[in-house]
Amino acid sequence: MITINLSMALVVGALYAVGFYLLLQRSLMRVLLGIVVIGHGANLLLQLAGGPPGRAPIVGDAPPEAMTDPLPQALALTAIVITFALTTFLLALGYRSWVLLGHDEVQDDIEDRRVARRQRPAGAMEEESDAEPEQRAGADQ
Repeated sequence: MITINLSMALVVGALYAVGFYLLLQRSLMRVLLGIVVIGHGANLLLQLAGGPPGRAPIVGDAPPEAMTDPLPQALALTAIVITFALTTFLLALGYRSWVLLGHDEVQDDIEDRRVARRQRPAGAMEEESDAEPEQRAGADQ
């Protein structure tokens, strides 16, 4: 039987909420902190999924229900390595942005704005709104 620790579930939820909030910011340092907080939340979630501590699954003679599942521990180690790699990459991006621009704020992509303008011409909305009254006047007659 699995028991659920409500306080730890709330802590995991709060870590994910704070991490995702920080990820949505424009500063690379806040994005970096968001990745780190989400990484800690993932590690805590994996440790909670492993259940309470038990006996080692390989050493000794213990009944299977008294053994610890090694999979969440292996996944937690993998999550630690991935979080560390992403943290170092984002630190390098933040440093490069600071050296080149003097700040770490993510700028809007000019090419992205240009593509958005090509997809929807500026006068398209005005032409549609002008055509509707003429259609209505023809339908009334």
